[in-house]
Amino acid sequence: MTSDNTTLDASAPWLEVDALIDDPHTRIVVCCGSGGVGKTTTAAALGVRAAERGRKVVVLTIDPARRLAQSMGISELDNVPRQVKDVDESAGGELHAMMLDMKRTFDEIVEGHADADRARAILENPFYQSLSAGFAGTQEYMAMEKLGQLRANDDWDLIVVDTPPSRSALDFLDAPKRLGSFLDGKFIRVLMAPAKVGGRAGMKFLNVGMSMMTGTLSKLMGGQLLRDVQTFAAAMDTMFGGFRTRADATYRLLQAPGTAFLVVAAPERDALREAAYFVERLAAEQMPLAGLVLNRVHGSGAAQLSAERALAAAEALTDRMAEDTHADTDTASDTGVAAGTAAETAPGSAMDADPAPGRAENNLEATGIVDLDGGKAGSRTAGGLSPAAAAEHVTPTSASAEQLAAGLLRLHAERMQVLARERRTRDRFTALHPEVPVTEVAALPGDVHDLAGLRAIGDRLALNPTDTDD
Repeated sequence: MTSDNTTLDASAPWLEVDALIDDPHTRIVVCCGSGGVGKTTTAAALGVRAAERGRKVVVLTIDPARRLAQSMGISELDNVPRQVKDVDESAGGELHAMMLDMKRTFDEIVEGHADADRARAILENPFYQSLSAGFAGTQEYMAMEKLGQLRANDDWDLIVVDTPPSRSALDFLDAPKRLGSFLDGKFIRVLMAPAKVGGRAGMKFLNVGMSMMTGTLSKLMGGQLLRDVQTFAAAMDTMFGGFRTRADATYRLLQAPGTAFLVVAAPERDALREAAYFVERLAAEQMPLAGLVLNRVHGSGAAQLSAERALAAAEALTDRMAEDTHADTDTASDTGVAAGTAAETAPGSAMDADPAPGRAENNLEATGIVDLDGGKAGSRTAGGLSPAAAAEHVTPTSASAEQLAAGLLRLHAERMQVLARERRTRDRFTALHPEVPVTEVAALPGDVHDLAGLRAIGDRLALNPTDTDD
């Protein structure tokens, strides 16, 4: 591992990223993790590296911040995969990228599973418009729906998925079942019942058999909303079973051997606690976990100098500077006093001269004494600096160098303390999950905003921990 990285414990297995993305049996890589840990950047870097190693890749992001588009040099990402230019295709690979459009994906499902008239009625329904734009779980469901579509088309041999940021660790796994259950559930079926009966009989059933329930629902939802829901349910009748079927199929796809989950985390206590939960949940759901990507790990090129030694050296330098400053001040003060005494007793000195008001040649003006040699008002001596000023100007170069050295030592001590804290949190995770392969990604000095930055992340992702700089 390079000198700017920490070193993984020998007991922690290494995540071989290149072997993972080079394997033709790997068809889907899902990057998951809590918010703000670098999932989008990791997914994009994996996509670039896999494409430049010969895979035909599409990266599906759920991140609305559009950082992926900017870093790949694409003006805009939408629901259609767009090819990324300036990727090295000499190995035969390609890179495409897209950003999930939740509503458009829902619309595509409706248009693909209903005739033109029914599709138009659904798309124009106010309840459907609300459901498709922001119903709880819709984004996660549509992400999995889009993944299923991409995999079914078989246009790409590797799909990299950037999962939605969510407060609950694996909402994107639960959402398809939740939304499928809602659309195929008893509530919707009850609302569909009057429409299924049809005509006056349906209205009679609604008014008599369901009067109490619909009265309550009307109060809770509003009469117009209830009618919109009933119209939506009637129009979607033939499609409800399809939602659950597709959700189950996508879930099985995520469990298939060709899928690999990567848990992305920062080397921080809360992020690794979330990562541990992800690992346990994936195991419980029988999802294939490839390993942990520990992102933005700090390092030092002078790790042999401990924080304690650096702080001790900084304190020693500070003490020495204080002693030197005190000694120089005493020397300058004694020199100034002697010079002042000599000036007072010297024949023809300014002190012996008869001061003439307003005459600068006698070092006097209305505003005070003037140093004729220096030409500066406010001087307290006939020649040179005052004792205090002299003390301030003693060995400025050496003092500044020592101050800089002490400051750098303190900065190094802080960095080593950060490294130690990150190592402790990582070791706690590996102790709990020693079977999980880990790769560490060294923190870059700035944000990733282009393909070169994504390549740099890809290099760090695949770095063997036994590699060292010359």
